[in-house]
Amino acid sequence: MTTDRRVLVHPDRSTLAGAVAARFLTKLVDLIEDEGRAHVVLTGGSVGIEVLEAIAHSPGRDSVAWHAVHLWWGDERWLPRGDADRNETQARQALIDHIAIPPNNVHPFPASDEGIELEEAAERYEATLRAHSDGAEFPTFAITFLGVGPDGHIASLFPDREGPTIERAGVIAVHDSPKPPPGRLSLSLPLLRRSERIWLVLAGADKAPALGLALAGASFADVPAAGAKGTKRTVFFVDEDASAEVPEALIAPTSYWTGAMDQSDWQPETWRPTESR
Repeated sequence: MTTDRRVLVHPDRSTLAGAVAARFLTKLVDLIEDEGRAHVVLTGGSVGIEVLEAIAHSPGRDSVAWHAVHLWWGDERWLPRGDADRNETQARQALIDHIAIPPNNVHPFPASDEGIELEEAAERYEATLRAHSDGAEFPTFAITFLGVGPDGHIASLFPDREGPTIERAGVIAVHDSPKPPPGRLSLSLPLLRRSERIWLVLAGADKAPALGLALAGASFADVPAAGAKGTKRTVFFVDEDASAEVPEALIAPTSYWTGAMDQSDWQPETWRPTESR
């Protein structure tokens, strides 16, 4: 089973969000049909939320048996419940409030106004994950969405901080985020790497250097995105601007997703480099 990383380039941000949404809905239907349920990890950020909005507005949205889907988050800002800057709040407004998913299937991180400290919040979320693991250590994440910052961070794992180097699979408390707020919760890199499929979605020329370094084999302590790798598939969905420094051999031969790409779980070993972008 290959775990190669490949890149799909889209001409602009809007096309990118729509293509990822279409692929996600198709894959989710197949996963539920084959396995009966699907655990999905959501991300924040402007592009991540645009993808959720595209899912909500897709005509295929209601083809998903949402009662069989469990939603988690890769990280969260340590803010009060309902705060506009929480990833949970933005995801609810973009998608969750528009689909028929049972409330008990939505698993947000604890919030700062719940009378607990950051470390206890991390322990609670980890316990919740374990409670939905069907006897395993953690649930099997079928699809994990990640954004990538200009500095190469994923989730709330930032360069030159302890987060990317923590070796234990679980949930970590982050006290020194270089982006506000300083307090955050995040899945650790070893737990993210247990995901079957990691889909990194990013847009903009400011992301090009970090993406190029990640794909060129940089240290994940320096460029955390370099450590993002699913057990089955790792795909970078990017716009043209973000692709400027991507090695040519990693770019798929088409900029657009098609249903055929989901045959046999979209075998990347059939891809070949393009003549040009």
